[in-house]
Amino acid sequence: MKTTIVYKIGEQFEIKADFYPTSIQAAPIIVYIHGGGLFWGSKEDMKVEQVELYLQAGFNVFSIDYRLAPETKLPDIKTDIADALSWLKDEGIKQFDYNPEKIAVVGGSAGGYLALLSGTFDLKPQAIVSFYGYGDITGDWASKPSPHYKKMTAVPKELADMLVSNEVITVGPIQKRYAIYMYARQNGEWINKISDMDKQQLLSLCPINSVDTNYPPTLLLHGTKDEDVPYEQSVSMSEALTKAGVENQLITIPNGKHVFDDDWKNADVQHAFDEVIQFLGKHLQ
Repeated sequence: MKTTIVYKIGEQFEIKADFYPTSIQAAPIIVYIHGGGLFWGSKEDMKVEQVELYLQAGFNVFSIDYRLAPETKLPDIKTDIADALSWLKDEGIKQFDYNPEKIAVVGGSAGGYLALLSGTFDLKPQAIVSFYGYGDITGDWASKPSPHYKKMTAVPKELADMLVSNEVITVGPIQKRYAIYMYARQNGEWINKISDMDKQQLLSLCPINSVDTNYPPTLLLHGTKDEDVPYEQSVSMSEALTKAGVENQLITIPNGKHVFDDDWKNADVQHAFDEVIQFLGKHLQ
């Protein structure tokens, strides 16, 4: 039975999270960060099968919302993730039973990116799992028109602009928000939508540039046929971690596409999650 809490309150917003308890006392906790190109999604996006898998393996789950772009820019989104970890460290233990010294961050796509970014925080998790995330947002894949999205029906700028709210958004239905992302990727505008920074400033928001010996052990999972986030993003991140002497593992899904884990019953997906559970068990138990 999940419990919904508010972990952060601002002048024009409040941000919620769902806590799913495992039956084991003082168990580790997994912070789950949803994807959605930083434009859409919510804490509800975590698949039931994945929640159950983690709970049965002896992990609590904390699935979070965060402010979304383009209404909120990346530096503030980053603080939301950091504040979720701080809440678990200081406040959540007053309400729930878990081990605040045993926290992992797991995310997919944009959530995988934010999970990798958490390894650069002052208050770091003990382990990170990134599903088809990215460590570098300064490359052509992010800043130029996407060949994959260019093949799709063009989204008019007027429509994309119309879908942007004049309020802070912390939950974004894909039906209403996906067109903003499509337009941005079709026109090479994605980075401009999520940040007001120039390329040099963006380097500080690229996890691949901030890897050092204190970076947490990291598990990367990525499909070789990912049409949205290039497989090379996880390869490069793994190489940077290895160079810094950080324990890491890259699980390659042959011919896997973006969000490959939607195919829950696929043998490769099942094997990948076995590896995730082993990895988390090693670093959180």
